[in-house]
Amino acid sequence: MQTQSLKQEALETLRQLPDNADIDEIMYRLYLTNKLHKSREAIAAGQVISHADLKDDIKQW
Repeated sequence: MQTQSLKQEALETLRQLPDNADIDEIMYRLYLTNKLHKSREAIAAGQVISHADLKDDIKQW
């Protein structure tokens, strides 16, 4: 699977927005794009925890 650069992802996000999107919508979509990009990088780097481990962590709250 070929991964896109963050810039490519941001440009694709902007292309998909309607022409009348306001600045708040644009910034929110770019924020989400960045978060998803970082999440995919973390997954690729193995920086994840199992569902069971997460449930155990939540029990300790």
